[in-house]
Amino acid sequence: MTRFRRAVHNKEFLVTAEVMPPKGGDPSHMIKMAQLLKGRVHAVNVTDGSRAVLRMSSLAASAILLQNGVEPIYQIACRDRNVIGLQADLMGAHALGLNNILALTGDPVSAGDHKQARGVFDLESVRLLKLIDKLNQGQDFNNKPLVDGHLDLFAGGAVDPQIKSWSSVKRRFEYKIEAGAQFFQSQLVSDFERLDKFMHNVASHYNKPILAGIFLLKSAKNAEFINRCVPGVHIEQATIDRLAKAENPLAEGVKIAAEQVKLARELCQGVHMMAVKREDLIPQILDLAGVSPID
Repeated sequence: MTRFRRAVHNKEFLVTAEVMPPKGGDPSHMIKMAQLLKGRVHAVNVTDGSRAVLRMSSLAASAILLQNGVEPIYQIACRDRNVIGLQADLMGAHALGLNNILALTGDPVSAGDHKQARGVFDLESVRLLKLIDKLNQGQDFNNKPLVDGHLDLFAGGAVDPQIKSWSSVKRRFEYKIEAGAQFFQSQLVSDFERLDKFMHNVASHYNKPILAGIFLLKSAKNAEFINRCVPGVHIEQATIDRLAKAENPLAEGVKIAAEQVKLARELCQGVHMMAVKREDLIPQILDLAGVSPID
């Protein structure tokens, strides 16, 4: 078992964080940011073309982190690969020792920096989870045997408790449970009353860990950008005003993130930390929130 998988089974308070692969061939900055998280997180998510913006392969970047002593969660999205490519990469991940997987549909091409590209979407996240379950049982997409051995992937899914349609949130979550998801990481959480409702009315019926997404807001302008550009997220005006009035907005953002970690800790089994280009501040946020280093 990986450390992350053991922590899930042991029902520990889970901490993960997110890093972006480089845009180019030099992974040194990504490695540096990830190594700063050693001893503070159970695993580091490696994004797969987040927002449909070009980055190094998440499979390659995850393997590089593993070689450097950092346990990754390999994110794999359906947008850029057909069902042959998805299976090939998942087999490769298993062979490389990348057993933690986050199965995603992927952001639409129209959101990114290569709008002329074509989205594939042979599958979406629920059917990808079902495929991973099949591969773990030793069968491919066409129910043919994997003659060189089954896989052993620990797959999770994304969840967004803040989607307006409550029935949609519940239905997608339950579909992913049925498809074999072993853990869930949420999108950025700004409405903790909504998270509380989700945990009590939906997630509590299943024995799967939920990691609440905590995002480091760097300024009022950053918060306003998120309100404009991230569907389903509404950062309260009081938070924006607090950042605007702060003498040091970044330091205030660290305090806000720590407060949110404390709130999440009362509601669910973990947090998923997102501090774009300031991953070095995640240990400080966790310290302020009273989250101890990981053994």
